[in-house]
Amino acid sequence: MEFVRNKEQTKQCLLDAVDSLVEESGYEALGINAVAAKAGVSKMLIYRYFGSLEGLITAYIQQYDYWINFNGTLPSGREGLGLFIKEMFHRQITFLRENYTLRRLYRWELSHENSLVEKLRQRREEKGVWLVEAVSRLSGHPRKEVAAVASVMTAAISYLVLLEENCLVYNGISIQEEAGWKQIEEGIDLMVDLWINRK
Repeated sequence: MEFVRNKEQTKQCLLDAVDSLVEESGYEALGINAVAAKAGVSKMLIYRYFGSLEGLITAYIQQYDYWINFNGTLPSGREGLGLFIKEMFHRQITFLRENYTLRRLYRWELSHENSLVEKLRQRREEKGVWLVEAVSRLSGHPRKEVAAVASVMTAAISYLVLLEENCLVYNGISIQEEAGWKQIEEGIDLMVDLWINRK
């Protein structure tokens, strides 16, 4: 068994093993022994670096979560804000649709409630609040309004992406086809324009 001496390399090997196992066999394939074998390291290192299998899974989500890691450059003023928001939501769609493992682990997150998951959600919440406050300041719209609009948009995107694998059509839109997602993006753009320009 190959032993990776560098702590960060080992941690990344374990995270990569999670990705490979879920891609190959689904979330059900995850287990301490399976992950350790896939990574080529001792299973004790999972406990040492992540505390548990759940700790490893939450670390994976934290590393790849779209909102936690969002680092888009805010526009300097109201001009360009609409385009910034549209592109932000478009990237969320692309990001989630391209990461099979993350989608599977989001489902896992929805069914778990513990301190690790709570910390993960808190980090996501902190980035969300920061974005809401920034958009409120730049748009001139009340923070409460921005938060509501953002919550509906991000939740709808997440739901539709998670639904895509098992549902052909949603409200007449073919969500398993690129044309359907193009239609959804156009709808997002329309809603952003109507909202951002509302007096």
